[in-house]
Formats: sequence, structure tokens, C-alpha cells
Amino acid sequence: MHLPFLGHRHDKSGGAELPADPEAIAALLSECELLRSQAAEADVQLDDTPASLAALDQLVPRWRDDAETLPWLGNDAGLYLGTVVVRTVPGAVWRIRSDGEPVIQLPSGREVEVVESGQEWAASGVPELSQLYAEVAES
Repeated sequence: MHLPFLGHRHDKSGGAELPADPEAIAALLSECELLRSQAAEADVQLDDTPASLAALDQLVPRWRDDAETLPWLGNDAGLYLGTVVVRTVPGAVWRIRSDGEPVIQLPSGREVEVVESGQEWAASGVPELSQLYAEVAES
């Protein structure tokens, strides 16, 4: 997922880069509208907790039959995984790479490409989102 509007920011004179607001980025990336809609239809509440990731893992993957929906849902699943990590793992933050890709940066410096993981989950169900979270949380 490339987010060019979150990339380099310049002041009004076109000069130095201005840092992006981490809270605004986190709020934007946590929207995950398609995933939240699919979850609501299945009576799954997405409350940004690890338990909600386990609930998502149990959904019947009806989206796999829709080639148009699949990549969008995968993006949302990855962004939601990242949202849960940022909100529950101390020191984890969103970082937008120079190519516009949102990743999670852990306190150890390790980067986690959550969008790629979300795409894999949406397409095949493996690895499970709850399993990915557990691996990231213990790092």
C-alpha cells in the first residue's frame, strides 16, 4: 500500500521536511473500513485488541471469491494488525517508508511489513493474524 500523501512534507517555502504527526497517521491507518464492514456483518467487534484478531481468524473468508475485494481487504487486514500492535505493544509505532509503505517499527528497530502479512492472510488464511500478533508482541 503506497501512501504518497504521507511522504515528505515541506514547509510553506518548499524547504525542510516537516515530521508527520504520528497520532494522525495512526488514526488514518486504523480506519480499515472494508474490514470493519465485513467484520460487522459477521457480528465481530473490532475493538483494536489481540482478541479481535483471533475473532477475525475465525471469519468465513467469503472475500476470497471476489478478486476486486481481496486486495483491499488484505490491505485493511494488515493495517488493522498494525493498529492492534501500535495500540498494545509498548514502543511500537507506525513508520512510513520513503516508498510510501506503512510498516510497524518495534522498539528493537525491527520493521514489520503488516500490509504484506494482511494480504497473505486475506488470500490464504495463513499465517493467522493472531499468530502474527503473538510473534510481534514477544519480539
